[in-house]
Amino acid sequence: MSLPLISPVAGPAPARRAVLTRRVRLLVATTIGYNLVEAGVALAAGALASSAALVGFGLDSLVEVSSAAAVAWQFAGRDPEARERTALRLIALSFFALAAYVTVHSGLSLAGRAEPGASPAGLVLTAVSLAVMPALSYAQRRTGRELGSRSAVADSRQTLLCTYLSAVVLLGLGLNSVLGWWWADPVAALVVAAVAVKEGREAWRGDACCATGCHAGSPA
Repeated sequence: MSLPLISPVAGPAPARRAVLTRRVRLLVATTIGYNLVEAGVALAAGALASSAALVGFGLDSLVEVSSAAAVAWQFAGRDPEARERTALRLIALSFFALAAYVTVHSGLSLAGRAEPGASPAGLVLTAVSLAVMPALSYAQRRTGRELGSRSAVADSRQTLLCTYLSAVVLLGLGLNSVLGWWWADPVAALVVAAVAVKEGREAWRGDACCATGCHAGSPA
């Protein structure tokens, strides 16, 4: 007896797809807006406190903006799926750029024993980001999976990585302020760099779609 054929996983209906596409655009706009504010505050606070960690955190926010901008560019076209591979490559490059910067910055900090000053503004900023970024990443990932968009899921990982870096910078600033452990931040940041390389490789290969199955018509 022949076995029944298994139909491919169907994508969302056209009406639902339109809703999800609008939601992706809204989430991207929110991500870009928040990270631009975050970058400005972090860079200013880092300059005032001579904190290389906060300056690095601000630059990471700009990397997150570039990742979100890649998704915005993809969904601005008439056929977002046709632009997905290019958007994934741009997101992967932003991961690699972040990993390279954090690695070099951490190595120089450890070699030069750079000790940042205390920064109350930096502590507040990273604490707020630690609360905001996980919720934003979850919304991006859930929407991207339902839509079957690898790039949207990859961007959610970039946002989640920003959460990790927020925790690292918050911990580093706290330990430096309370215990004088200046080396805690660069050491933990090296772990974030390793995660960024892993996520960048997966985005480059197109392995970002973690749903049970992407809808028919998604790029392989």
